[in-house]
Amino acid sequence: MRVFNRHVSTRGLTVFGFETILISSSIVVAAQLHGAFDRAISGLWKVVLITALCELCFYYNDLYNLTRVRATRDLMVGVLKGTGAAAFALAALTALVPSVLLGNGTFATVVVLLLVAVPLWRVAFNGLTSDPHLEERVLIVGTGTLAQTVAREIRAQQDFAYRLVGFIADDGTGPRRVRQYDVLGNATDIDRIRATRHVDRIVVSLTDRRGHLPIEALLRAKLAGVRVEDAVTTYERLAGKILVEDLKPSWLIFSDGFRVSRLTRAAKRVFDLACALVVFVFSVPAMLLTALAVRLESPGPILYRQERVGENGRLFTLFKFRSMRIDAEQGTPVWAKDKDDRVTRIGRAIRITRLDELPQLWNVLKGDMSFVGPRPERPFFVQQLAEAIPFYMARHSVKPGLTGWAQVKYRYGSSVEDALEKLRYDLYYIKHLSLVFDMTILIDTVKVIVSGKGAK
Repeated sequence: MRVFNRHVSTRGLTVFGFETILISSSIVVAAQLHGAFDRAISGLWKVVLITALCELCFYYNDLYNLTRVRATRDLMVGVLKGTGAAAFALAALTALVPSVLLGNGTFATVVVLLLVAVPLWRVAFNGLTSDPHLEERVLIVGTGTLAQTVAREIRAQQDFAYRLVGFIADDGTGPRRVRQYDVLGNATDIDRIRATRHVDRIVVSLTDRRGHLPIEALLRAKLAGVRVEDAVTTYERLAGKILVEDLKPSWLIFSDGFRVSRLTRAAKRVFDLACALVVFVFSVPAMLLTALAVRLESPGPILYRQERVGENGRLFTLFKFRSMRIDAEQGTPVWAKDKDDRVTRIGRAIRITRLDELPQLWNVLKGDMSFVGPRPERPFFVQQLAEAIPFYMARHSVKPGLTGWAQVKYRYGSSVEDALEKLRYDLYYIKHLSLVFDMTILIDTVKVIVSGKGAK
């Protein structure tokens, strides 16, 4: 299912949509029980606000990540933490804006209702969606590395209702077993297997398609209503990233996405300016305190200037609060590493909280950077990575960002392997770039900052 040009799990949307109804209904029922029903109806904005607050807390506790929340214990812990966080957040909000309060004891009743209703709904949903008749049966054509990578993704995730039925050998002479799934036959057996195994989707993952692609069998499957797609496309949908190693230039050229209209670029620029100005105004006290702390702890400049590669390969000067000693780097640039001894005590704190990135608001206002985009890298590393990683320079087709899809999905990078993994996420972001996507990344960024993940 596509939402704002991105593939979104139907299961995830179902859970989110039903729980929106469940939470808002619990608020109205609780208000009625406490004699505040009329006030709840007249104050519909309160119901909407509290529902959104609860869902945000559930989201931050991974309750909408169906792959991560699989066991009943994980579900109960997530509901307790999410509901508790919502209660504290609402208490703080009520202290600031007393008119948000629905009535004495109303939210306590909402909490009790949610602690009962949400787990019951989730257990019922998991039971219903575990029915094999509601799953898409997937057949993979090929047994190579990419085929097995896609198979692992299908087995690991719970967001998409896919069930792997088996593999088709590349040439009929391949192995008779791939992990726990049998190789069911070769290309001549596709029609038989499709009928007997009731296949709904065929994923093509051949190492060499020239002379080996079973075109007629795949065409018959397509005309019979079976979905036929490339393995890279399947992996993209399941993992939220693009598998660069097996990517062909033709896929980039002919696939949907990778089109950023002038209107989208203009809207993104307005969004960047608005966000940068708002964050700057609210962060002035934090920046002043950070500057003072950096100055008091160690000698040297407060701000650190460094050349980075921006949109279309253009170089610009990036600003950060200095978090390392002034003699941290001599000569050849080196990657940051875990527990880097070059980082000062204040530097470690401002890195974890991302306060060191605040001066980059000036880069956003100047137009060197966007609020959301691939993180800018140093020219020295860009040259190395472009030689080692295919399609690496494609990440420079958009402005770099303060945060990005790779930053919220993956840890801090300190090697070529990490850069490759981040490129997979960066290309996915560029393909699906939109303002709505940017907003979801900003929401995830807050979660990353609060948890302290990804800093070095």
